[in-house]
Amino acid sequence: MALPVKDQLRYWGIATVVFVLCLWALGDVLLPFVIGGAIAYFLDPVADRLENLGLSRMAATAIITVVGILSFALMILMVVPALITQLIELVEVMPSLFQQLRGFIEQQFPSLLDSESNTHQFLVSLGETLKSKTGDVLQTVAASLGSAINVVVLLVIVPVVTVYMLLDWDRMIARIGDLLPRDHAPTIKRLAEEIDAVLASFVRGMGTVCLILGTYYAVALMAVGLQFGLIVGFIAGLVTFIPYLGALIGGTLAIGLALFQFWGDWAHIGLVAGIFALGQVAEGNFLTPKLVGNSVGLHPVWLLLALSVFGALFGFVGMLVAVPVAAALGVIARFGTSVYLDSRLYTGLESADREDS
Repeated sequence: MALPVKDQLRYWGIATVVFVLCLWALGDVLLPFVIGGAIAYFLDPVADRLENLGLSRMAATAIITVVGILSFALMILMVVPALITQLIELVEVMPSLFQQLRGFIEQQFPSLLDSESNTHQFLVSLGETLKSKTGDVLQTVAASLGSAINVVVLLVIVPVVTVYMLLDWDRMIARIGDLLPRDHAPTIKRLAEEIDAVLASFVRGMGTVCLILGTYYAVALMAVGLQFGLIVGFIAGLVTFIPYLGALIGGTLAIGLALFQFWGDWAHIGLVAGIFALGQVAEGNFLTPKLVGNSVGLHPVWLLLALSVFGALFGFVGMLVAVPVAAALGVIARFGTSVYLDSRLYTGLESADREDS
């Protein structure tokens, strides 16, 4: 005999509260395991394809591990030093860029520097607000990363967790399926498959899109001679998972830098703008439809809300789990809506009487 609905809700509610409390209390400790699990989830289809070719799960995991180590080493040797160098140079050159910007404004828009003008007061107020908020964000990120994350520990634990989870992924999923309550197992499995489809489309698809666009922006901007093309491409690719934000942030930063570097050379400035325009055309018409699909189910506003809420509540770990939780809640919300539309609460007594007659 199945448990009453009231008891089921109580048990599931307790489980949810325990999960949230554990995430809040152990968030920093769980970070390597969350990252390792995310990487294993990302690589599981690759392991499955290698198994379909006749390899054992252990052999498939070994091949993926070797390729991953070589790729990581190559990135450390070739990309990361240049990225760090450009980031340091950008930070060092920022004061002079602001001085040049001030000189340009003094020439072209002198009213903006008039301390009595409303425009100047608004810009000063906006600058102070951005400065304080940016400081708060950087302090929070530094505290989250510095207080509980040792880089060496991350570099050691994350690969180990990834390898073991990738090796045992199918067995873990099967075991979890065996532990599901029998009355609800079919429904839970169906919802889990829908959540997996959403996550696969979004995480794997958008991850690939971010990598392709970030590489394209970095290479193209460096090819036209932009000083900080690598760091701008990295930033643009990193935030591409939020529609239009990658092009907006990267394009604004790149065109702003191009204006200072190539002022008067409108051909180079136009090339920088054209690079981002071409990237947006490719993303909207080819990359996102092919790699992500049109039925992801994660609205950009819903995604931003999830990232903001989970980031505020659980720090950096919360931001990592925000996307899967948002996907799960979206699927559950659609399931709840379909149940509601079929229920007597929605159809009313008259509809029930018509069905009976």
